[in-house]
Amino acid sequence: MPDFAPDTILFDGVCNLCNGFVQFIIRHDPAGRFRFAALQSDAGRALLLAHGLAPAAIAAEPESVLLLSGGRLYSHSAAVLRIAEGLGGVWRVATLGRVLPTAWRDAIYRFVARHRYRWFGRQASCMLPNPALKARFL
Repeated sequence: MPDFAPDTILFDGVCNLCNGFVQFIIRHDPAGRFRFAALQSDAGRALLLAHGLAPAAIAAEPESVLLLSGGRLYSHSAAVLRIAEGLGGVWRVATLGRVLPTAWRDAIYRFVARHRYRWFGRQASCMLPNPALKARFL
């Protein structure tokens, strides 16, 4: 494991788009900077509670991605941009999105989040990591 405290990505575990995003991060994060928790998992619910969010409210309308970094919880486009920055390399180009007003970025984010099940589908249950990746999932 890395010698730094990894950031935690909370994701909608039944969303195909979110699961694809997690797989993308795993492929491009060989150092293990990020770890993961499905919003529907016990660990995900505990992290939400610890940061003052009601798991029931999130479960009713789950965000596709939240990022816990340095004790702070990021959501919407801020979470995605910080993840891209954390991946480094060519993925940092995505941080140019910060030139857009936050309201615009978040509107785009919410539009995609609102339609993600229709466009990408959903699974009956959360994905299970393979044994090699199990340590990166809470």
